[in-house]
Amino acid sequence: MSETTATTTYRVDGMTCAHCVSAVTTELAAMPGVDGVAVDLAAGTVTVSGASSTDDAAIAAGVQEAGYTLVGRR
Repeated sequence: MSETTATTTYRVDGMTCAHCVSAVTTELAAMPGVDGVAVDLAAGTVTVSGASSTDDAAIAAGVQEAGYTLVGRR
């Protein structure tokens, strides 16, 4: 039996350039249960898809590790 896939969009503070996009994408894509990461620099958001077990606290920790602040869900 496979896990359910979920997609969640978060607001992220501090991203200003392509390097920011790369840092957040790399950090989150390496997390267990994450299948896809899409950053919208202009909107200041990141959309994460993957296993339904991926939680907000883990995503927040990954964003912080990349050097940015997760503001909340969009």
